[in-house]
Amino acid sequence: MSADISDWGALPAGFLAPGPPSFLDFLTRHAPDALPSRRALPATAGVAGVPHGTTIVAAEYADGVLLAGDRRLTMGNLIAHREGEKVFPADEFSAVGYSGTVGMAIEMVRLFQLELEHYEKVEGATLSLMGKVNRLTSMIRGNLELAMQGLAVIPLFAGYDVGAGRGRIFSFDITGGHHEEHGFAATGSGSVFARGALKKLHRPGMSEADVVAAVLQALYDAADEDTATGGPDLTRRIFPVVALLTEDGYRRLTEQEVSEAARAVLDQRLDHPDGPTVP
Repeated sequence: MSADISDWGALPAGFLAPGPPSFLDFLTRHAPDALPSRRALPATAGVAGVPHGTTIVAAEYADGVLLAGDRRLTMGNLIAHREGEKVFPADEFSAVGYSGTVGMAIEMVRLFQLELEHYEKVEGATLSLMGKVNRLTSMIRGNLELAMQGLAVIPLFAGYDVGAGRGRIFSFDITGGHHEEHGFAATGSGSVFARGALKKLHRPGMSEADVVAAVLQALYDAADEDTATGGPDLTRRIFPVVALLTEDGYRRLTEQEVSEAARAVLDQRLDHPDGPTVP
């Protein structure tokens, strides 16, 4: 199906045919070759030369939920990029972060964003938070064949549940299985260290300032132990991406806000290299 209408001035029939309010279903019916999962890949002995991204963390707090990620992308034992973006808004009240193969992940995120926007335009209402989780599950499952070849994408999804009046976090595996996490969650190669830090630092009902500080401490611990995770880079002014999801919607902290919080963490680490202790 071609979308070129320059010769006859009308949309192709596929655009006018009735169907479910899913952009992915639309592509499956009318342009299946446009789906990442339908592309044939050459046989390969490994994917060491493909950029990968880590680490993503999420934490609930008094006003909603926070999603954050470091900026480093790696290619084997090399740093492929220092300013990668791994956290994106999905729609007004949700966000998704990824670890894994960068090219596949960014394409999946863009399709997910388009899927939610398409549904809203067709139905005139936003998809429920669990509906968004189920759509993302289907997309991950559709990528299973590529994941088994080493091109895996492992997202972390967070959103503000307007009906329940609170933030919620969902983790996934490469088969598309999802689980709701309570309190906090992490994914990526540095996740075990970030999660360990949050076990000690996170508590229910934290303020925005406190949860931002706790998450930055967790990312610092991940970078301290995992070479694929990048810590705050003061010389280049590169800091983690931190996004908040509340009843007011998605808000990404400015570079100035993250810089001030990150510098406070670094100043503290000068006296306590292993980070804050918990009574």
